[in-house]
Amino acid sequence: MSSLRNVENITISVTFTMKRLLFITLFCLTGSLFAQSPLDIEAETAKLHSLFEQAWEYDLKRNPEMATRLGDPRYNHRWTDYSAAAQSENHLAEGQFLVQLSKVNRDLLPDEEQLNFDLFEQAYQQRMEAWTYRTWLMPLNQRGGVQSADQLAAAAPFTSLKDYANWIARLRSIGILVQQNIALMRQGIAEGWVQPRIIMERIPAQIEQQLVSDPTSSPFYKPFLEFPDTVSPNDQDRLQQIARKTIVEVVIPAYRDFHNFFVNEYLPACRNTVGAWDLPDGRSFYEFRTRHYTSTDLTPDQIHQLGQDEVKRIRGQMQEIIEELQFEGSFSDFLNFLRSDPQFYYDDPQDLYQAYLATSKRIDPELVKLFGKLPRTPYGVRPIPEASAPDTTTAYYMRPAADGSRAGYYYVNLYRPETRPKYEIEVLTVHEAMPGHHLQIALAQELGEIPKFRRYQGATAFVEGWGLYSESLGAELGLYKDPYSRFGQLTYEMWRAVRLVVDTGIHYRGWSREQAIDFFKENAAKSELDIVNEIDRYIAWPGQALAYKIGEIRIKQLRETATTRLGAAFNVKEFHDVLLSAGALPLDLLEKRMQRWMTDKMLEIQIEENSQ
Repeated sequence: MSSLRNVENITISVTFTMKRLLFITLFCLTGSLFAQSPLDIEAETAKLHSLFEQAWEYDLKRNPEMATRLGDPRYNHRWTDYSAAAQSENHLAEGQFLVQLSKVNRDLLPDEEQLNFDLFEQAYQQRMEAWTYRTWLMPLNQRGGVQSADQLAAAAPFTSLKDYANWIARLRSIGILVQQNIALMRQGIAEGWVQPRIIMERIPAQIEQQLVSDPTSSPFYKPFLEFPDTVSPNDQDRLQQIARKTIVEVVIPAYRDFHNFFVNEYLPACRNTVGAWDLPDGRSFYEFRTRHYTSTDLTPDQIHQLGQDEVKRIRGQMQEIIEELQFEGSFSDFLNFLRSDPQFYYDDPQDLYQAYLATSKRIDPELVKLFGKLPRTPYGVRPIPEASAPDTTTAYYMRPAADGSRAGYYYVNLYRPETRPKYEIEVLTVHEAMPGHHLQIALAQELGEIPKFRRYQGATAFVEGWGLYSESLGAELGLYKDPYSRFGQLTYEMWRAVRLVVDTGIHYRGWSREQAIDFFKENAAKSELDIVNEIDRYIAWPGQALAYKIGEIRIKQLRETATTRLGAAFNVKEFHDVLLSAGALPLDLLEKRMQRWMTDKMLEIQIEENSQ
């Protein structure tokens, strides 16, 4: 009886404590509301959102290509102004937005608006710091630039006469765009901000794609090959005539000038080194890029060691699969087997394309197992354009238009299908499409309650970390059922671990391109073509490759913590929905948000248990 009374006393004590905590919380909230009048809160919030809207509108106006990709048609007749004067004007404008932000009283803002304030401030402070490293003097690389401006047609609408008139206006001004790029690149030569020669040697062939003898075979002419019913036959003929004339008189001469400049002037001035350390103040530049892309304070040396540790861990898991398959030979022998055995490859690009389509369709119905909320916006699968396919990676994702007028697209590389392993198809699809980039980015765009800069932009470590984390969900979605597909998933995880080592190695530790390629080949079963393209991508884009593994590790840690803390109350659907509900947050703010959710969830559980 005494024991039972003690239990009752403890229950009463706990219940009293819980009620007292709730009372104190309500009292504090009430006091806070009295201290800050609703009119003051509303005024500061309105001021903040007015600033967000001004800054967003400025970004769209100065970057018409981004506006086009988001489905905003207002600037579809223009290209970005790449003049030196425009670069300075943009820098001053961004500084002014920070000045305006400083006039908003953060203490008067509700919690969610304080988060908006902090994210905006962080983003624009990073823009100001980035300006000191003059990367805008290197406006292109082998993965994109003025030489492939025609690819914007894939995002532009072509449903009316005005849409075609906008594209012709862009064609007519391509000469200005080219000359502005040339001027920036000449300034880059003078100041020492030039790209490595080894990756720039890919560019002349890309420019030559624009130097056609027949204007109808120009990549810029593609929108005029087919018309919607809304454009009459007479208008179609007229538009085609104007387009052909403009391509002959403006587009081809502009790219001929660019080819001459690039081959005779820029390429000879490019660096023989490949690392960012050889740029002006290069080590400091790479430290900044490391912080920017990972949204952490990890140093390049710490990331390099983390990468080495991850490579060792994943390689151990790979070895277990090799033993399961009873393969006779070394680890290197097994990788060579995967790269060379015809059973793992398609001969026909269309067969490869159909395999990507089939995998996408197989995944979609399984998503309800892991997600309570799915995006309304659909996605499609497209081949990467032939002109850029030889110089780019295995796949990439293009976000949907903000207004829902264009789906998201998963672009797959069909160039040389005999180098694209079948065992990579599942893991690649979950990263680039669902539940990877499309699910996360489309959901973020549908978060109408948060500012546009959060819906359409965000921390790379979150975006790419989510993509890599999604690869680990494949088994829960019914994928990776055979050992080779499981090895493919580990190959992709190894690929991102290798990135930590080779990116820091190249840009901070003075590694050569050959060292990086060799390290990659020793540890991952990707084909040599992919490995070379990947290493060249890291050379062109210092620091970006670090985001994937750093973000994935943090997301996995959060899931492990939630599983442990919540026990039987952990629900993976709820975890994913909460994780994705605020857009792409920097990792430190993501952790705070998820820890707060766990704490609130535990409090709910305790209250429910005490009420029973």
